[in-house]
Amino acid sequence: MSIDWAALGSVFGVSLAVTVALVGLFTLGIVGLSKQEAAAASGGGSAAVARTGAYACFALCAAAVAYGIYLIVA
Repeated sequence: MSIDWAALGSVFGVSLAVTVALVGLFTLGIVGLSKQEAAAASGGGSAAVARTGAYACFALCAAAVAYGIYLIVA
């Protein structure tokens, strides 16, 4: 039995990059929601923009997870 180290390294690198990207995207969504609450409390008009950006980040996270499940099932 032999291990294809190049393929293993490639899978590790892609998995690490995608994990960091998804966590970063989810974090941006959380920050957007917290900024939305702060903007709404101060009466600023940027609350809707922050909320929309946060929802977009969450939607992209959900799309990435759904695509990953699609790749596994297909």
